[in-house]
Amino acid sequence: MSPTGSGKTVMGTEIVKAAVARRESVLFLAHRREIIAQTSQKLFKYGLRHGIIQAGFDPRPMELVQVASVATLFVRGVKSDAMRMPPADLIVIDEAHHAPANSYQKIVEAYPDAKILGLTATPCRGDGRGLGGIFTKIVEAPQVAQLIERGCLVKTRVYAPVDPNLRGVDTQNGDYVTSQLSERVNTDQLVGDIVTQWHKHGERRKTVAFAVDVAHSMHIRDEFVRAGVRAEHIDGKTPKEERDGILSRLRSGEVDLVTNCMVLTEGWDMPDVSCCILARPTKKMGLYRQMLGRVLRAATDKVDAIVLDHSGAVFRHGLAEDPVEWTLDPDRKAVSKVHESRKRETGLIERRPFDRSADRRRAFRRVAEHVEAIETDDYDTFLVWIARHLGGLKDPVWSLMQEAYRMGRSITEAHAERIMDEAGPPRFWTDDACAHGIS
Repeated sequence: MSPTGSGKTVMGTEIVKAAVARRESVLFLAHRREIIAQTSQKLFKYGLRHGIIQAGFDPRPMELVQVASVATLFVRGVKSDAMRMPPADLIVIDEAHHAPANSYQKIVEAYPDAKILGLTATPCRGDGRGLGGIFTKIVEAPQVAQLIERGCLVKTRVYAPVDPNLRGVDTQNGDYVTSQLSERVNTDQLVGDIVTQWHKHGERRKTVAFAVDVAHSMHIRDEFVRAGVRAEHIDGKTPKEERDGILSRLRSGEVDLVTNCMVLTEGWDMPDVSCCILARPTKKMGLYRQMLGRVLRAATDKVDAIVLDHSGAVFRHGLAEDPVEWTLDPDRKAVSKVHESRKRETGLIERRPFDRSADRRRAFRRVAEHVEAIETDDYDTFLVWIARHLGGLKDPVWSLMQEAYRMGRSITEAHAERIMDEAGPPRFWTDDACAHGIS
């Protein structure tokens, strides 16, 4: 495990170089064209001859090192007999958090005697659980804060003007359902606020924006263009030549901002980009940290990275600098205890859909007896909002709660919504947190 921008490909190349010196065969797996190109460049720089298994490349089967597209190798070597699987004493998997996918597993199964090395900044599955069962040991490089101290990465300056209301948006495969999420955040008001906040805080830096889907990304681009900003959009269907041209213009400064949908989250390296717009809410800590990582790389005269969070991700997952306790245990999730502590201290407890379960009654009784009992995240939306806004026993919200408790009245969702409205917007961060760059 090593953070985005810390040099994982260089580390991997050194390991490959050592393997080749022992006359071992190496298979380097990657899932994106850009990663394969970057890996190939690094291998050439180190004088390591290699073949590339990907559409458009002539095979070089005699080379000890093969850099393979996962999709190409899976189709040609696993699903069909179009090619023989290359020999491998060592398999290196870049962006190893994708290793649980079936295509990766089928490839790995073809090499029962090979050593497996995974490279990733976020060693967890999509739902945050560990990668045990695939890997047996985790080797951790210095985390983000340590690399900032050493000048390898830059610190963040975070502005979080909006925490969108995602109540009622369903979850599928560990994250929000894209279609429902898009309906909730792809509005004129929210997109307009993205443009306003960028003009206010973005300092006209080279910027990358992460959107929910293609329509959302194009909407953001269009609003920036209307505001006189040189902005362009790319998605998975953007032709390679057009995509390369857009990113080249961003690099040169001809374009100020590029919006995208799940294209630039991995395998994209442009250190000069120093502003990130998070317009895509996500429950996945890994995805959040991958997006943030795009702007953390150090560059000449780059002192920090501006993060404009319009997704609520910072509230949910914490700061880039927060240390994370990674685990291989597939039954546990990676956690940042620093952020969990911050949430308890500030009342920042994640909103959940309203629940009529018995847990609400138990929690309700605890709060009635001890206000300080609100310190974990296992309460429903009503209690969470109460916890955020308690101002003492004379607080009107507390009074409503006491009244309902004494009468044994069942709190309906409509009643909870009314109390939420009276409570106003959440107070997320203390002055201490603001001192770390959150506004």
